[in-house]
Formats: sequence, C-alpha cells, structure tokens
Amino acid sequence: MLEVFESTESQVRSYCRKYPVEFDRARNAEIWSVDGKRYIDFLAVAGSMNYGHNNPEIKKAVLDYLAEDRIINALDMYTAAKEDFLVTFRDQIMVPRGLDYKVMCCGPTGTNAVEAALKLARKNKKRNGVIAFGGAFHGMSLGSLALTTDRTSREGAVVPLENVSFVPYDGTLDSLAYLKWVLADDHSGIDKPAAIVLETVQAEGGINVASVEWLQEVRRICTENDILMIVDDIQVGNGRVGWFFSFERAGIVPDMVTLSKSISGFGLPMALLLIKPELDIFRPAEHNGTFRGNQLSFVGGAAGIRYFNAHKLDQEVRRKGEIIRRFLEEEIAPLDGRLSVRGLGMLWGVDFGAIDPAMAIGAVHQAFDRGLILEVAGRGDSVLKIMPPLTIGDDTLAEGLAIVKQAVQAVLA
Repeated sequence: MLEVFESTESQVRSYCRKYPVEFDRARNAEIWSVDGKRYIDFLAVAGSMNYGHNNPEIKKAVLDYLAEDRIINALDMYTAAKEDFLVTFRDQIMVPRGLDYKVMCCGPTGTNAVEAALKLARKNKKRNGVIAFGGAFHGMSLGSLALTTDRTSREGAVVPLENVSFVPYDGTLDSLAYLKWVLADDHSGIDKPAAIVLETVQAEGGINVASVEWLQEVRRICTENDILMIVDDIQVGNGRVGWFFSFERAGIVPDMVTLSKSISGFGLPMALLLIKPELDIFRPAEHNGTFRGNQLSFVGGAAGIRYFNAHKLDQEVRRKGEIIRRFLEEEIAPLDGRLSVRGLGMLWGVDFGAIDPAMAIGAVHQAFDRGLILEVAGRGDSVLKIMPPLTIGDDTLAEGLAIVKQAVQAVLA
C-alpha cells in the first residue's frame, strides 16, 4: 500500500515516519485511514486546522465559491474575495482590539511572512542585525532559519546563517538582564538590532510560555531603544492559546505580526504580515509571490473569522484549556515526580527531559497504536506536544487525554 511513497517520494518526508498509515477522511478532530481505522487528532496538522477538519460552516463558504466559477488565483489584483476577507479581518478582528495594521498578503507559507518582516524591519531601521531567542522556530527558508535555533534544522542550510544574535528566552537564565546588557554595554559585541523577533509561547521550542511581565518588558525595551518588536503568531495565534492574537493577554501591541497556518480557516495555504502603517514602506512588488492571491484562502479565512466570533472560540479555548491543564496536573504529573507539564490554552506539553528524552517519541508511538496522533517538541525532542483542534468535542478530548495517560504509563513502565 505504501510502496509508492517509499520508491518515489523524497527522503525528506518526516511526519509519515511517525504515523505510517495512509489517511483518507477527516472530520473535526478525527481522521480515518483508508482501511477505516479512526484516529483522534492532537496535532491539528501542526496547528493549521484550529477550526477542525472540514469545518462545515467554513467548507460551505469554500464550496459555494467553487461552484460559481469564481476566480481562484489573482496575484495581488483586487477581487471580491479579498475585499470580503480584508473587511472582515479589519472590522471583526482588528477594530474591536484597537489595532491599526496594514495587511500584507505574502506567499503561501509562514516562513514567507517572516522573511517579509525581516526585510521590512531592516529596510525601516537601516540596520542588519536582529535579536531572536533560544528555543525559537520561525521557518525553514534562510532568513527564517537564521532565527531558528534547533541544530538539526540549522544544519540543513549548509551555508552560514547570519545577522542574528540570540539571547535566552523567558525562564532561561536571567533573560531580561542579559537582553538589557546586550543593548546597553558598548562592549557586548552585538550591534543595535533592527528588530527583536519572538513567539509569546514557543511551540516547537518545547511549549515555553512567556510571562505577561516578560512580554511587557520586552515591549518597553524595544520602544525605548528604537527597535521593532515582531511577534510570530503563526502557530500560537488564531485562537490557539485563548485569544485570537497570542499577545493580547499581555496588553501589548507589536510593530509587526506574522500569521499563517490557521488564518485561512480551512487548512489552505495563506500567510499575512501585519504592519504598523508608518512602517509600510515596501515599493510595489519589492516583496511578492505568485500565490499571494489564493482566493480560496481569502474565502476560508473570512469564514473562519466569522466562525471564531460566532462560536466565541476564545472563551471555548480557555475553558477546554482548563480541562487539559487539570488532567495533566492531576493524572499525568503524579505518574512520575520527574515529569513536568506546562502550556496555555490548547497547547500543552509533557516534558520527559529529566527522565529520558527518548520517552517522548516512545509515547507518540504508544499513543498512535491506540488511535491518537501526537507530536514531540523541545530540546532533544523531549516534550510530548498536545495541540488538538480548538473545536474538538469534550467527549473526544477526554478520550484523547485518556490515551495520553495510557501512552505515558506504557513508556514509564
């Protein structure tokens, strides 16, 4: 059954090595293989299916658009679908939050939005350097990869990754003191950067949650030093941690925000860069891409925003997040005192690093055998990552969490 993948597809494939079955159908938080076996999805396609697989309300909007012979790709030309998305995004997301951003439609993937942010920050400030944080993941193209810290990803570049300096993330050493020293000491050896790029919760870095106080202080440092603050909300935005934008909990306003993954509502390729108006200085076509005008993404994205608001998904995520937190703290952490659990909203991790990092991938395999899809993250892939669709039903969530416990028990045994 899987022979064609082995014989024809590149060795670079990865997820299929963890989940070696052929999938066929999906609905909300459930996926079925071609032979009919059901799996609960605690991966949400790396966070690109926040609103669930084949969300019926979003799917209807996409199918209705397709049925009418509407334009599908249009570069950056004006279209009715793009107008509807921009109006919906402005009126239902930005205006209620008091945000004033220009919206830049980038290429189809998150790393393209990060590349655009880097170029625009350097163009505005006329400085080459950027500061990022240990544990960061921002993408796999060369500029984004220069911001990314895991050794395996960086080794894939096979060229120098330059113009980025790293400081510890919140909870590692004295992060803020080090950042202030880097900027203030004329012998730190690090030039003043154009921007500081961060995730408010590091997902691939091991589910590291920055405190509100840390985020607010980084914002203050950026303002006082004429440095742009860029928040990468590609994985932890779109409601994942309980707010549409992950930085809302800290009451801060970044200078730029990158969005992708679930911004299209339906798992379609889409990436956006939000820019404070005074920073919007690209010349026409100075950053472009053929598929920045994917009309189905605009249609799904507008429907996704309407779904988010109509179903009060931010409140639902905070409610379900409490269910996950209680389960992990009461049912998982007591299994071994060396385990630690951490997270926010509907993004959580179980850290095996103090026992044996290899146990995390072992738990992924144990869970998959029991019908649950999980992933690993963090240093040494030591963190079991829990990231279901935000729309998962309570019963399915409880069923999946019970399998997590069985998988953890199996590897501990």
